[in-house]
Amino acid sequence: MERRPKRYLRNPYSSQASRSSLRALTIVAVISVSFCFSLYYHHYNSYPLPIHSDTINHAIPTISSALPSKESFISNHDSNKISYLDVPTIAYAVSLTSCEETPSLIDGAAVLMHSIHLSSVQNPTSSSKYDYKMYAIVHESAMVCKPILEKIGYTVKQVDVPVPVAEIEGDVLRENVHQNGCCGELEFIKLWAYTLVDHPFVVHLDLDTVVLKPMDELFDAAIIGDTSQLSAVMWSNEHHFLSSSKEKDEGLSRQAPINAFFTRDYNMRSAGKKPVGVQGGFLVIRPSMQVFEEFRAIIRKGDYRKGSGWGGKGYGPFYGSMTFQGIIPYYYDEIHHGTAIELNRCVYNQMADNPRDKRTVNNVVSGKCRDGRQDCEDCRERNIEDIVTAHFTLCQKPWHCLPHDQDVLQHRLCRSLFGEWYRIRADLERLN
Repeated sequence: MERRPKRYLRNPYSSQASRSSLRALTIVAVISVSFCFSLYYHHYNSYPLPIHSDTINHAIPTISSALPSKESFISNHDSNKISYLDVPTIAYAVSLTSCEETPSLIDGAAVLMHSIHLSSVQNPTSSSKYDYKMYAIVHESAMVCKPILEKIGYTVKQVDVPVPVAEIEGDVLRENVHQNGCCGELEFIKLWAYTLVDHPFVVHLDLDTVVLKPMDELFDAAIIGDTSQLSAVMWSNEHHFLSSSKEKDEGLSRQAPINAFFTRDYNMRSAGKKPVGVQGGFLVIRPSMQVFEEFRAIIRKGDYRKGSGWGGKGYGPFYGSMTFQGIIPYYYDEIHHGTAIELNRCVYNQMADNPRDKRTVNNVVSGKCRDGRQDCEDCRERNIEDIVTAHFTLCQKPWHCLPHDQDVLQHRLCRSLFGEWYRIRADLERLN
């Protein structure tokens, strides 16, 4: 097989002209974000938005906050500045396969990090018992982003794909993975999160995510075995994990380790069809070099079959099934069944998506539930106070300035989530 040409990305630092262009793009992006912030405050009285932290400040962002100084940002966010005895430090990681939208990258990475900070033990008003450290897993072709990410406060890990495409034995995977999902084989770099073994757990998120509440119920369950708060955030079909009678029937053990949490993307399957892939923007895992090597072996073998996916078990074809969205459920559903938990996507990785297969018109929902149940919760009706993390997919990115100003089901939650993102951004500027 002829290997496809290597991707080459423009280096924004390669010349004085490109540096000027980068600065201009940054200014334009920040002006746009500032305008969006003003727009949301203009409609504040019509659509009240809750505040999750007493530390949030209502100051309107200025251009000076586009790229805070390293000293000011790190002084407010570096977990090493404060020493806590016996406080576990959770790794939070993002992955970059390209570096072409630097202005958006600045706001996305900085606000995500600050939202995690506000939901950690370092925030006196937070109820969390856990500290945090930020990582950026960056493909070697996107390393032009490294200075920006390090200035914000991320530890950058330069990586290549876990297995070169040419080394994949299976023909279907080797010949087609490059055009699968959003990023082809580059999506596999997310698996490097398993190598962050200095931490008890790793949370991998997309940059267009915001954390609104601590995730302690997940860490308590997986690290110290306290599952008392877990049932409230699990997907409905996962409660058997905590049921002793069901465990006995299925050969599961309450003492079995919980090694991962994820949400599934029911939008990528026909209503009721299984198995369902994971949503690629959210994964909480126990790091392990052994698990990482298992994934590499699975990829290298490349047992992805046309029409029936990984191992011929039905994990594909669907969007991203050849890469992250398919290999993760294949691993935890088939190879290591019973060691991962599907979370309620209305609470974790909330995307304000329609749970049914037909359009919502005039606030009236219709169609079959995509998850196969007769009745299903509409995540768009969730109270924002219940949401732990939100993922700006269907709502679009906050910095793109969509107003979401219609008082209809499709817009109300998106607008509230945008308001939270801008409030966190305003608090970040106040600190810098």
